[in-house]
Amino acid sequence: MTARPDTPRSRRERPAKPALTREGIVAAAVAVLRAEGLRKVTMRRLAQELDTGPASLYVYVRNTDELHAAVLDELLGTVGPAPADGTWRERLERVLTAYTEMLLEHPSLARSALTARPSGPHYLDLIETVLALLDEGGVPSARAAWGVDLLLQHATATAAEHAGQDASPTARGDWDALNRALGDASERTRPHIAATAGELMSGAPEARLSWAFQALIKGIERTAVPD
Repeated sequence: MTARPDTPRSRRERPAKPALTREGIVAAAVAVLRAEGLRKVTMRRLAQELDTGPASLYVYVRNTDELHAAVLDELLGTVGPAPADGTWRERLERVLTAYTEMLLEHPSLARSALTARPSGPHYLDLIETVLALLDEGGVPSARAAWGVDLLLQHATATAAEHAGQDASPTARGDWDALNRALGDASERTRPHIAATAGELMSGAPEARLSWAFQALIKGIERTAVPD
């Protein structure tokens, strides 16, 4: 007699589930991020995706913050090594720009990256690349060590700022209001704003990002770390 289609299958007849691993959990989290955004990257959502219970995931990942940091580290693998051509400053800027652009592709992750503390291999590779380029430029090690944090912080904050503008329904109105406020500034009470109102909001985002990186790199070169 043929079994009815809705007859429950014995657990012994079901294919065995793949063993849980940290790598598999992070890969599933990245897939959810790409499809649904970081807000959906939760232990409960991943447990559904991996056909297990949320408690099982905590064996491999302590909490959601650590999970988000691991996702960030995984995506850092797309940044790649420093390019071979150009001066060390130009190559460093391109590495930092690639990191910023990766975050801009994932707006919710960009905001989370402000507080995430990745410690995986790809994040360490990024730090190593930045330090190597600063060393190539003759930047003393103490300045380079402090400079890495400054450069990555600026890249992350830039991506988070633009991600917030893109995600907010009122962002365009806020931007227009700021433009009007700067343009209407009184020469009597705010002479410096009135004199530079056009320049304050000028420049394409790519040009401003490039200028900021170069300003920071040159400042790191010339500014000694206090004893």
